[in-house]
Parts: sequence; structure tokens; C-alpha cells
Amino acid sequence: MDQKMLHCSREKPAQAVLPQEWQDDERMAFLFSAFKQNREVNSSDWDSKMIFWLPLVVNQSRQKGQLRFTLKELQESFQRKGSTPLGLSTVIEELVRQKKLQRESEFVASINSGWISWGMGLFLIKPLKWTLSAVLGWSKILANEVFVVTELLKEKADNIYCLFQNSFPSSQSMVSILELQSLCASLCPDERIFYLVLLQLQKEKRIAILERNGEKLVKFARGAQDAVSPVNDVDLGVYQLLQSEKLLQGKVETLSVQAERSKAEAQSAYRAGKKQQALRSLKSKKKLDKRIGELHSKLECVQNILDRIASSQTDRMVVDAYQAGVGALKLAMKDITLQKAESLMEQIQEYCDVQDDISQTLAGADFSGLDVDTDELENELDSLLRDSTNKPSELPDVPQTGLLPPAIAHVAQRKPTLTKEGLMSRPGSFLSEPRQVQKPVAE
Repeated sequence: MDQKMLHCSREKPAQAVLPQEWQDDERMAFLFSAFKQNREVNSSDWDSKMIFWLPLVVNQSRQKGQLRFTLKELQESFQRKGSTPLGLSTVIEELVRQKKLQRESEFVASINSGWISWGMGLFLIKPLKWTLSAVLGWSKILANEVFVVTELLKEKADNIYCLFQNSFPSSQSMVSILELQSLCASLCPDERIFYLVLLQLQKEKRIAILERNGEKLVKFARGAQDAVSPVNDVDLGVYQLLQSEKLLQGKVETLSVQAERSKAEAQSAYRAGKKQQALRSLKSKKKLDKRIGELHSKLECVQNILDRIASSQTDRMVVDAYQAGVGALKLAMKDITLQKAESLMEQIQEYCDVQDDISQTLAGADFSGLDVDTDELENELDSLLRDSTNKPSELPDVPQTGLLPPAIAHVAQRKPTLTKEGLMSRPGSFLSEPRQVQKPVAE
């Protein structure tokens, strides 16, 4: 298939058919008893029975794959040790009130579909008793009145819709009702159920059904969320082309088989020495080959037209998307113009300049309280620089003689010098300080 495969849910029977209470005789005797005429008499007993029977009825239908049943069939399916539940009619009324069940006749009548009269006329005649009960307001459940399980019917409709989407190319939206019924034979073995599912799909606006030249056609909506559009000339033209393609393919296959048979007959006759018969068979094969070539040309032409239609549908989708995008962009820029944008940019620049001026003003503010001339401060600073440049250096002069090694310099530093006054020690020597003479102590 050339379209994305949709995920179809499979119908699975309920795992638990009967609850554990089914083995309790005392409990089941209570549940098999009839309901009181009024819930107010004993609401706890009433609710206890409803809690047991409501899910059981739906699960039983799901397990058996039954979309529809009658009260009589339901009573027979729940027989236990020769006993039949007496309150199932009340249970059905409650399910109808909760919209989990619907009378089949009401469901069919709620959908305006004249096509349902086709085939066997399964839903045309309503039971006379139901008509009288509807007019008189009598809600008693009849034994043979048919009810439809709403939840299961919707699930079946989803499965059939999904099956069609995955079985046909995206360019094909129409199919004959007979072909569709054959395709859905595994899902809808009963013709009545098949028609109910079609009604549900029509109610959900996912199919449209019409009759053309005595043939019933079903058009499906393409896309999981799209509603089906009315049948138009394009749909009918595509359907005719698809039918022509199938017809041509069938003829080509048939003629190809005949051509192979003629070829085999010619070979067999030639081996048997029947030359004339072999020539006739070979001539017949040539005619068939020519016919097959003509059919191939027609088939190729039909397929090219279908390809162009499919391409045009894709182009239309792209154009629609562009148009929607332009509309959205136009709506988004409804109040935006070039003059408005220029004016906005000028305002932004103006406010930026004002902000810069404010920042500079705040940065240059002086809160020291001194009113000093800036030129005077600069002159004073230049004067200080000149004074520091002319000031003599306080460093000692550079010696004229070479420097002594550290060891010799140390000794020379400690050697005394002879002067007129006598020996004088160099600064730092041990002779630089006078020797202390200890005076005698008088006794």
C-alpha cells in the first residue's frame, strides 16, 4: 500500500466469562430473583444486583462476538441449574437508559438512509408491538425485541474503516458494497451485522452510500478525523478508471494463458509431424500476442491517468496548505505595516539615546562639595612633575677603584690605621672601642 498503515485493534474475547459468585448457590439465588418494582423499596439489594448484571451482560456479548441479542437469547445464555434470571428485563432497561444498549429498530430509524432497503430489506418493517409501545409510552421489554450493544458496534465500525484504509491505495476512496462485504467477511459474517456497521459508519459521517446504474457504491473518508465529502464526478471517474484497470488486467491475464496454450499446442503438433496444425496454433498465438499488446497499451494509458489524478490530489493538498498558511500569516500581520515598524524603530533609537545621556549624566556627577577649577589642578600637577625631575639624587658616588674580593674586603675592614694620634681601628673592628680597665676595689 502507498499510504501509511493504520493500526487496527483486534477483537479479543473477555477473559473472565462468569464471576466467582456464579458458584455460590445462595448468592446466585438472590441475584436470579426479580427486582422490586421500585428501587426505593430496597436500594441496597437493587444496586447489588445491578453491579453484578450490568458488566456481565456486556462482557458476555463481547466474548461471543454478538453485536445484537434479544431478551430470550440473553435468558438462555445465563441459565444455571435449570433456573433463568428473572430480572434481566430490568437490567436491559437500565443499559438502555445508560445508552450502552439501543433498540435495533430505533437505531435504524435514527439514521436517514434509504439505501438500507437494498438487499433483503432487513430493517424496513418494525415490530407492530414495538410501534404501539413507542406511541403509548409502554417501555416493557419484549422477549424477541432486538438490542444492539453500542460499544461493540463502534469497535466493529472502527475495524472495518481501518481495514479499508489498509487494503486500498490512498487514491481510491470508493468501492462497491459487494466488494466491501467480501472484504469484511471475517469481521461481519452476518449480513445484518454488516448493514448495522455501515449505518454506524454513516452516522459517524465516515462513509457515504449511493446507487449508480444498479450498483451500490460506498465512499470512505480519507484520514482518521476527516468527514466524508459528497460523491462528485471526480470520485465516479476514478472509480470507473479503477474498474477499467481491473477489467484490462483480467483480460490480459486470460489472453496470456491462451497464448501460452497455443504455443504449447504448436510445439506438440510440430513434434508429432502435424505441420499444418502447428502453423495454425502458432498463427493463433501471434493474434493473441497482438491483442495482448493492444490491451497493454490501453492499460498503461489508464494507469497514467490514475497516476496523474493521484498527483493532482497531492498538488491540491499542497496548494490548500499554502493557502491556509498565507491566510494565517495575513491574520498574524493584520495590524503590522512598514510605516509602523519604522516609527517603532525610531522610538526605540530615541529612548536608547535618552538612556545613554542619563547614564553619562549620572556617571559625571560630583558629590564631594569642592568647587575646584580643573585647569588649576592640571597646572599644579605639571609643576609637581617638574620638581620631581630636577631634584638631585641621594645615592652615593661611584667608587674610582676596583672592588676587592669579599674575603679581603672583610680583613681590610678590621685592620687598624696608623695616624698621628696613634693606632686607629677601622669602623667595625674590635679596636674601635676602648678597652675597659677594671679598677682595684679598696679594701
